[in-house]
Amino acid sequence: MKKLFLLAAFSVLFISTSIIAQQKRVITLNEAIELALENNYQLKQAENNLDLAEYRITSEKADFLPGISSSAGYSTQTGQQFVQETLSFTDITSSGGNARLSASLPIFNGFNNILTLRSSEANKNSSEENLKRAKENIIFETATRFLTVLLNKQQLEDAKESLETSKKLLEQTKAQVEVGSRPNVDLYNQEAAVAQDELTITQRDNALKLSRLQLVRSLQIDPLVEYEFAVPDFDPESAKNSTLVGKNVNSLVEEALINRSDVRSTEFNIESLRYQLQIAKSSLFPTLSASASISSSYSDQARDPRTGGTASFNDQFFDQRVNKSFGLSLNLPIFNNWNRMTQIQSAQVSLKNAELGLQNTQLQVIQEITQALNDYSSYSAQLVAAEKSLVASEKAFETQQERYNVGASTLIELSQAQTQYFNAQSSRTSALYNLIFQEKLLDYYVGKLSGSDIGFN
Repeated sequence: MKKLFLLAAFSVLFISTSIIAQQKRVITLNEAIELALENNYQLKQAENNLDLAEYRITSEKADFLPGISSSAGYSTQTGQQFVQETLSFTDITSSGGNARLSASLPIFNGFNNILTLRSSEANKNSSEENLKRAKENIIFETATRFLTVLLNKQQLEDAKESLETSKKLLEQTKAQVEVGSRPNVDLYNQEAAVAQDELTITQRDNALKLSRLQLVRSLQIDPLVEYEFAVPDFDPESAKNSTLVGKNVNSLVEEALINRSDVRSTEFNIESLRYQLQIAKSSLFPTLSASASISSSYSDQARDPRTGGTASFNDQFFDQRVNKSFGLSLNLPIFNNWNRMTQIQSAQVSLKNAELGLQNTQLQVIQEITQALNDYSSYSAQLVAAEKSLVASEKAFETQQERYNVGASTLIELSQAQTQYFNAQSSRTSALYNLIFQEKLLDYYVGKLSGSDIGFN
């Protein structure tokens, strides 16, 4: 009885586990983007770089404070030492200790501290923009892979629909061949058409599996779990009537130069390099610093002039051997083997290169937006043409099907009409997803992909 109970419990557990394993996890586009933003290692690296930039600012602010240091030591010495009382050298073992507390404060160093702080703040702003651009890259790449999965899935469904139509036509052709109303060659041709459709399904199924695997890999989620990627709500009519159609390229370029994080990051980097150049020039200025210290020491050989015996630790360390100092230090650079001039020239070259990089980035923004806007207009026109072609090819296929049924059309004509209808379906699907992708590409180039909800128009 106990064995039967354990067997039943194991069976229930196995069945429950199997049911859970068979359940698919549905992931929407926004959820996929959130997973990518949460798991992407490049984004985590950008966040670490931002933290480092903040630590550097804290360090630069601390440079305005005085530097404080302390030291302490203890030593024992054995050897010949001169003894005042006997006016002779005697082997003596002596011990003693010392302590020192010092502080230094830069009064003027060519404004180095101020310039370094401002440079670090500009670097932090640049790191923040790099982090934003990294998020935009992840959002765009995730959306692209997600849409690729949906496109391959829809194309697979179109191929399956074509196969079902071909199989029905094959059954019809078999029946007609058996009664002698159609030649055997029609049967062979239709069998070949079915085999071709099956090959197309295999190819598109492989493309779908590969795109799913790439998406799962980019999301860094368990690849052994079965996932279902939900189709977002988007209206083809809204896509065709988007405000992007006929949009002025100059307005988009101006918007991109304001919004794009990579452009702003480069601008902040140039600002930092300008401060670096001033820092290099400040090395030619004299520097002035102040310092102060207090020190004391103790030796077991020191004598108390009042008693003639060894002076106590308290008398020595806190009274008799206490030394205090305060000073100003002026350093005037005269010649340093041209090292300072080399540093200035190097900073100037770095600044010029960064400015050239910004100009190149701005030109690239203009090129990207111009090309993307032209492609968007082209894809919009392609979608309109593909939908017209789909309607026409569907009617043509239905007409050829009716004519074939009554013997007024050949199998070749019907197969051609079916192929044209299938191609029109694929073209319409591709045109729709290309238009959606192109709209998101434009948003990416303009710098609008800042949140996980990228939306569809």
